[in-house]
Amino acid sequence: MDTLSPNHFDLATTTLREVNSALHGDISGEVTIDNPAGAHNVAAGLNAPVKVTVNGHVGYYAAGMNQQAEVVIEGNAGTGVAENMMSGTVVVKGNASQSAGATAHGGLLVIEGDAAARCGISMKGVDIVIGGNVGHNSAFMAQAGRLVIRGDVGDGLGDSIYETRIYVRGTVKSLGADCIAKPMRDEHLEELAGLLKAAGFKDDDPKSYTRYGSARELYHFHVDNAAAY
Repeated sequence: MDTLSPNHFDLATTTLREVNSALHGDISGEVTIDNPAGAHNVAAGLNAPVKVTVNGHVGYYAAGMNQQAEVVIEGNAGTGVAENMMSGTVVVKGNASQSAGATAHGGLLVIEGDAAARCGISMKGVDIVIGGNVGHNSAFMAQAGRLVIRGDVGDGLGDSIYETRIYVRGTVKSLGADCIAKPMRDEHLEELAGLLKAAGFKDDDPKSYTRYGSARELYHFHVDNAAAY
């Protein structure tokens, strides 16, 4: 394996398999990965309190299944960034493709640019903060956690949502089934302020956001609708 130093990898000269293998081994401190060139599965499956900086754009499932690590992507990310992450932090300095943070259980995902369709689908406890806009069907069947969107939102936000809290500063094209606007109480303003600060957007006024969540109409069986089940 050709490396510049024990914690500095260049994907132009080293295979991704070798890099990920090293990241899964006995490694600590700060790690740099150069020339990712859109490679898939970069820094996936990490389970150590290391900081990994990826200098460039990545493909599918970057930082997927992350635990403990802080991963910073200095570029754009493809489908499924931070998919199924458990803990730690993933920051995308550019834009993200569809399904960012899908099924993630914990940790913090920050996308400083825009995120495409299905952001946060089936999220199960992760916090996601989007600096720009998100596409359609975001937070579909989102179960737990918080989703903050500083920009605008496409169709079908929060369709079939469970207990995830969504905060949106911009406009929402349409809400999905069982998703409604809810009051912003003091506890929500405090929660949102903490999320914005953690993501680097502390200057935002939490009062400029609208909270969305479940109307809880889909929780219960209604005999009049039996034919639809």
